[in-house]
Amino acid sequence: MKKTTLLHEGKAKKVFLTEDSDLVIQEFKDDATAFNNKKKGTIADKGVVNNAISCKLFSLLEENGIRTHLVEKLSDRDMLCKRLDIIKVEVVVRNVAAGSLVKRYGFSEGTVLDQPIVEFYLKNDDLDDPLMNESHAVALGVATLEELEVLRSRAVAVNTVLKEFFAGRKLMLVDFKLEFGRYDHGILLGDEISPDTCRLWDLETKEKLDKDRFRFDLGGVEDAYSEVQRRVLSLD
Repeated sequence: MKKTTLLHEGKAKKVFLTEDSDLVIQEFKDDATAFNNKKKGTIADKGVVNNAISCKLFSLLEENGIRTHLVEKLSDRDMLCKRLDIIKVEVVVRNVAAGSLVKRYGFSEGTVLDQPIVEFYLKNDDLDDPLMNESHAVALGVATLEELEVLRSRAVAVNTVLKEFFAGRKLMLVDFKLEFGRYDHGILLGDEISPDTCRLWDLETKEKLDKDRFRFDLGGVEDAYSEVQRRVLSLD
Protein backbone atom coordinates (compact mmCIF):
# COMPACT_ATOMS: atom_id res chain seq x y z
CA MET A 1 0.00 0.00 0.00
CA LYS A 2 1.43 3.40 -1.04
CA LYS A 3 0.78 6.99 -0.02
CA THR A 4 -0.90 9.26 -2.54
CA THR A 5 -2.31 12.67 -1.57
CA LEU A 6 -1.65 14.30 1.80
CA LEU A 7 -5.07 14.44 3.44
CA HIS A 8 -4.18 16.14 6.71
CA GLU A 9 -1.13 17.22 8.67
CA GLY A 10 -1.45 17.62 12.41
CA LYS A 11 1.00 18.43 15.17
CA ALA A 12 2.31 14.87 15.50
CA LYS A 13 1.25 13.02 12.36
CA LYS A 14 0.54 13.24 8.64
CA VAL A 15 -2.35 11.33 7.10
CA PHE A 16 -2.18 10.26 3.45
CA LEU A 17 -4.77 8.85 1.09
CA THR A 18 -4.02 5.52 -0.60
CA GLU A 19 -5.22 3.72 -3.71
CA ASP A 20 -8.00 2.29 -1.53
CA SER A 21 -10.55 4.97 -0.61
CA ASP A 22 -11.31 3.08 2.61
CA LEU A 23 -7.73 3.16 3.89
CA VAL A 24 -5.22 5.85 4.89
CA ILE A 25 -1.59 5.82 5.97
CA GLN A 26 -0.75 7.59 9.21
CA GLU A 27 2.85 8.80 9.34
CA PHE A 28 4.30 9.63 12.76
CA LYS A 29 6.51 12.73 12.99
CA ASP A 30 9.28 13.70 15.41
CA ASP A 31 7.72 17.13 15.97
CA ALA A 32 6.72 17.83 19.56
CA THR A 33 4.24 20.43 20.78
CA ALA A 34 2.77 21.37 24.13
CA PHE A 35 0.30 23.84 25.58
CA ASN A 36 -1.83 23.68 22.43
CA ASN A 37 1.07 24.31 20.06
CA LYS A 38 2.48 27.24 22.04
CA LYS A 39 5.67 25.28 22.75
CA LYS A 40 7.33 23.51 19.84
CA GLY A 41 10.35 21.28 19.43
CA THR A 42 11.60 17.94 18.20
CA ILE A 43 12.09 14.63 19.99
CA ALA A 44 14.56 12.40 18.16
CA ASP A 45 12.89 9.27 16.72
CA LYS A 46 9.62 10.05 18.51
CA GLY A 47 7.68 9.01 15.42
CA VAL A 48 9.33 5.61 15.32
CA VAL A 49 8.74 5.03 19.03
CA ASN A 50 5.12 6.20 19.03
CA ASN A 51 4.25 4.14 15.96
CA ALA A 52 5.66 1.00 17.55
CA ILE A 53 3.88 1.60 20.86
CA SER A 54 0.58 2.51 19.20
CA CYS A 55 0.58 -0.55 16.96
CA LYS A 56 1.25 -2.79 19.95
CA LEU A 57 -1.49 -1.21 22.09
CA PHE A 58 -4.08 -1.11 19.31
CA SER A 59 -3.41 -4.81 18.67
CA LEU A 60 -3.82 -5.49 22.39
CA LEU A 61 -7.15 -3.67 22.44
CA GLU A 62 -8.36 -5.56 19.34
CA GLU A 63 -7.52 -8.81 21.14
CA ASN A 64 -9.74 -7.62 23.98
CA GLY A 65 -12.73 -6.85 21.75
CA ILE A 66 -12.20 -3.10 21.30
CA ARG A 67 -12.25 -2.18 17.63
CA THR A 68 -9.61 0.29 16.38
CA HIS A 69 -8.57 1.84 13.09
CA LEU A 70 -5.35 -0.22 12.91
CA VAL A 71 -4.94 -2.43 9.85
CA GLU A 72 -1.20 -3.09 10.06
CA LYS A 73 2.18 -1.54 10.74
CA LEU A 74 3.76 -0.73 7.38
CA SER A 75 7.16 0.62 8.43
CA ASP A 76 8.98 2.27 11.32
CA ARG A 77 6.88 5.43 10.95
CA ASP A 78 3.82 4.36 8.94
CA MET A 79 0.59 2.74 10.10
CA LEU A 80 -2.11 1.57 7.67
CA CYS A 81 -5.50 2.55 9.06
CA LYS A 82 -9.18 2.48 8.24
CA ARG A 83 -10.31 5.93 7.16
CA LEU A 84 -12.51 7.36 9.90
CA ASP A 85 -14.87 10.30 10.08
CA ILE A 86 -13.25 11.75 13.20
CA ILE A 87 -15.64 12.81 15.96
CA LYS A 88 -14.58 16.23 17.22
CA VAL A 89 -14.56 15.09 20.83
CA GLU A 90 -11.39 14.28 22.73
CA VAL A 91 -12.03 11.82 25.56
CA VAL A 92 -9.71 12.03 28.57
CA VAL A 93 -9.64 9.33 31.25
CA ARG A 94 -7.95 10.12 34.57
CA ASN A 95 -6.86 7.55 37.14
CA VAL A 96 -4.45 9.71 39.12
CA ALA A 97 -4.54 13.47 39.69
CA ALA A 98 -2.11 15.36 37.45
CA GLY A 99 -2.04 18.21 34.96
CA SER A 100 -5.21 20.23 34.54
CA LEU A 101 -7.04 18.20 37.19
CA VAL A 102 -4.61 19.57 39.77
CA LYS A 103 -4.69 23.11 38.36
CA ARG A 104 -8.45 23.29 37.84
CA TYR A 105 -9.80 21.51 40.92
CA GLY A 106 -7.02 21.60 43.50
CA PHE A 107 -6.24 17.89 43.73
CA SER A 108 -2.78 17.08 45.02
CA GLU A 109 -0.65 15.64 42.24
CA GLY A 110 -0.40 11.89 42.55
CA THR A 111 -3.73 11.41 44.32
CA VAL A 112 -5.13 8.06 43.20
CA LEU A 113 -8.79 8.54 42.32
CA ASP A 114 -11.40 6.21 43.80
CA GLN A 115 -12.79 5.73 40.31
CA PRO A 116 -11.69 7.02 36.90
CA ILE A 117 -12.84 10.47 35.79
CA VAL A 118 -13.96 10.68 32.14
CA GLU A 119 -13.92 14.12 30.51
CA PHE A 120 -14.96 15.42 27.10
CA TYR A 121 -13.09 18.20 25.29
CA LEU A 122 -14.02 19.93 22.06
CA LYS A 123 -11.40 19.08 19.43
CA ASN A 124 -10.70 22.62 18.24
CA ASP A 125 -7.19 24.10 18.37
CA ASP A 126 -8.45 27.64 17.76
CA LEU A 127 -10.46 27.45 21.00
CA ASP A 128 -7.69 25.61 22.93
CA ASP A 129 -9.73 22.37 23.07
CA PRO A 130 -12.11 23.47 25.85
CA LEU A 131 -13.62 21.13 28.42
CA MET A 132 -17.30 20.48 27.68
CA ASN A 133 -20.23 18.34 28.79
CA GLU A 134 -22.69 16.28 26.78
CA SER A 135 -25.09 19.21 26.32
CA HIS A 136 -22.34 21.34 24.78
CA ALA A 137 -21.36 18.55 22.39
CA VAL A 138 -24.94 18.03 21.23
CA ALA A 139 -25.60 21.77 20.89
CA LEU A 140 -22.44 22.14 18.79
CA GLY A 141 -23.50 19.22 16.63
CA VAL A 142 -20.24 17.29 17.10
CA ALA A 143 -21.88 14.15 18.50
CA THR A 144 -25.21 12.72 19.59
CA LEU A 145 -26.02 11.62 23.12
CA GLU A 146 -25.95 8.03 21.93
CA GLU A 147 -22.49 8.49 20.42
CA LEU A 148 -21.20 10.17 23.58
CA GLU A 149 -22.36 7.22 25.65
CA VAL A 150 -20.45 4.89 23.31
CA LEU A 151 -17.35 7.07 23.66
CA ARG A 152 -17.62 7.06 27.44
CA SER A 153 -18.15 3.31 27.79
CA ARG A 154 -15.47 2.52 25.21
CA ALA A 155 -12.98 4.78 27.00
CA VAL A 156 -13.67 3.01 30.30
CA ALA A 157 -13.11 -0.35 28.59
CA VAL A 158 -9.82 0.87 27.10
CA ASN A 159 -8.75 2.06 30.54
CA THR A 160 -9.44 -1.33 32.09
CA VAL A 161 -7.25 -3.11 29.53
CA LEU A 162 -4.42 -0.58 29.51
CA LYS A 163 -4.15 -0.14 33.28
CA GLU A 164 -3.59 -3.86 33.74
CA PHE A 165 -1.18 -4.06 30.79
CA PHE A 166 0.94 -1.12 31.95
CA ALA A 167 0.95 -2.27 35.57
CA GLY A 168 2.41 -5.57 34.39
CA ARG A 169 5.29 -3.54 32.96
CA LYS A 170 5.77 -1.46 36.12
CA LEU A 171 4.08 1.60 34.64
CA MET A 172 1.26 3.63 36.20
CA LEU A 173 -1.35 4.87 33.71
CA VAL A 174 -2.05 8.30 35.19
CA ASP A 175 -4.31 9.63 32.45
CA PHE A 176 -4.69 9.53 28.68
CA LYS A 177 -6.51 11.03 25.70
CA LEU A 178 -8.48 9.08 23.10
CA GLU A 179 -10.03 10.02 19.78
CA PHE A 180 -12.73 8.09 17.96
CA GLY A 181 -14.28 8.12 14.52
CA ARG A 182 -17.33 6.88 12.68
CA TYR A 183 -16.77 3.91 10.38
CA ASP A 184 -19.22 1.63 8.59
CA HIS A 185 -22.18 2.49 10.87
CA GLY A 186 -20.04 2.05 13.98
CA ILE A 187 -17.43 3.85 16.06
CA LEU A 188 -13.76 2.87 16.14
CA LEU A 189 -10.84 4.05 18.26
CA GLY A 190 -8.41 6.12 16.18
CA ASP A 191 -5.39 8.44 16.47
CA GLU A 192 -2.61 6.96 18.65
CA ILE A 193 -1.79 5.74 22.16
CA SER A 194 1.71 6.74 23.18
CA PRO A 195 3.73 8.85 25.63
CA ASP A 196 2.41 11.82 23.63
CA THR A 197 -1.17 11.05 24.64
CA CYS A 198 -0.69 9.27 27.98
CA ARG A 199 0.82 10.25 31.29
CA LEU A 200 2.91 7.27 32.36
CA TRP A 201 4.88 7.11 35.60
CA ASP A 202 7.23 4.43 36.85
CA LEU A 203 5.10 2.39 39.23
CA GLU A 204 7.69 2.43 42.02
CA THR A 205 9.64 5.69 41.69
CA LYS A 206 6.82 7.77 40.11
CA GLU A 207 9.35 9.07 37.57
CA LYS A 208 7.55 10.72 34.63
CA LEU A 209 8.06 8.81 31.39
CA ASP A 210 5.91 10.85 29.00
CA LYS A 211 5.56 14.19 27.23
CA ASP A 212 5.57 16.08 30.55
CA ARG A 213 9.35 15.77 30.34
CA PHE A 214 9.17 17.93 27.20
CA ARG A 215 6.39 20.20 28.49
CA PHE A 216 8.27 21.17 31.64
CA ASP A 217 11.89 20.89 30.45
CA LEU A 218 12.68 17.97 32.74
CA GLY A 219 15.30 16.55 30.37
CA GLY A 220 15.76 12.95 29.32
CA VAL A 221 12.81 13.04 26.94
CA GLU A 222 14.18 10.59 24.38
CA ASP A 223 15.30 8.20 27.10
CA ALA A 224 11.85 8.26 28.70
CA TYR A 225 10.06 7.49 25.42
CA SER A 226 12.55 4.71 24.65
CA GLU A 227 12.04 3.22 28.10
CA VAL A 228 8.28 3.11 27.60
CA GLN A 229 8.80 1.43 24.23
CA ARG A 230 11.16 -1.11 25.80
CA ARG A 231 8.64 -2.01 28.49
CA VAL A 232 5.62 -2.08 26.17
CA LEU A 233 7.38 -4.39 23.72
CA SER A 234 9.24 -6.35 26.39
CA LEU A 235 7.34 -9.60 25.90
CA ASP A 236 7.22 -9.49 22.09
